[in-house]
Amino acid sequence: MTEFDEFELRCDRGDDSPLIIRGDARIPTDAKGTVVICHGFKGFARWAFFPYLAEQIAAAGLGAITFDFSGSGIGEDRENFTNPTAFTNNTFTQELEDLDAVIAEAKVRDWIDDSFGLFGHSRGGGVAVLHASRNPQVTALVTWAAISDPYRWPAEVVAEWKERGYVDIHNSRTGETIPLSTAVLHEVESLGESTLNIAAAASAVRSPWLVIHGANDETVPASEGERLHDSSKAVSVFRLVEGAGHAFDASHPLAEPSPVLDEVTRETVQFFARHLAQASM
Repeated sequence: MTEFDEFELRCDRGDDSPLIIRGDARIPTDAKGTVVICHGFKGFARWAFFPYLAEQIAAAGLGAITFDFSGSGIGEDRENFTNPTAFTNNTFTQELEDLDAVIAEAKVRDWIDDSFGLFGHSRGGGVAVLHASRNPQVTALVTWAAISDPYRWPAEVVAEWKERGYVDIHNSRTGETIPLSTAVLHEVESLGESTLNIAAAASAVRSPWLVIHGANDETVPASEGERLHDSSKAVSVFRLVEGAGHAFDASHPLAEPSPVLDEVTRETVQFFARHLAQASM
């Protein structure tokens, strides 16, 4: 039997409108460990493959926690971008704080104990690497299509961004265009070689790590996955999936998993099951 719980966490960062982290926890009876799942930029917890991945993890006897970063822009309905201001002002350090808050709440609720698995896709993969590099309680890490560098923008975009004070971000799923402030740009420029250095953080990860990347990734080049693997000093495995793109052939809503998505999901679940079981012995 698997218990399904929804939760909300208020993030009071000193302004008049506290941000909200909303999430779901699937916790089987006598779970043999739990995995915390981080979505990427413009993603959210109930997008495409995340519920499917969480369900498959739970079916394997592990807990699965998914959540919307407080700056995702996703509203109370957990599906639509009804809080564009939150998206506009989101940053990497805010997402790291959100992840810390979710893990702390999971411990209070006894969803995780002294060790857990961590998953991240795309930018969420970068956040997961940064967190895992400083938290020895992460005993298994899996990243899909993870970024290896927080600095993502060509010089001409940066110049216009600084001049206007924002850059337009298009959401192809909804057709919306949401402005992104310079807060994240300035943060990456000031912390990209230190606190937010994902490649350097990769060298500090000590947990077993499965790096999965699509050979045809149109958003994050496969070379970034290779860089993470090459930087790692942990027991890491790099899996290049031929023919796969950034989302592993998943669309939203997910009617049925593609063969590629089914393949990488099975490999991911098996990796977590094996290493979390070893950590609990």
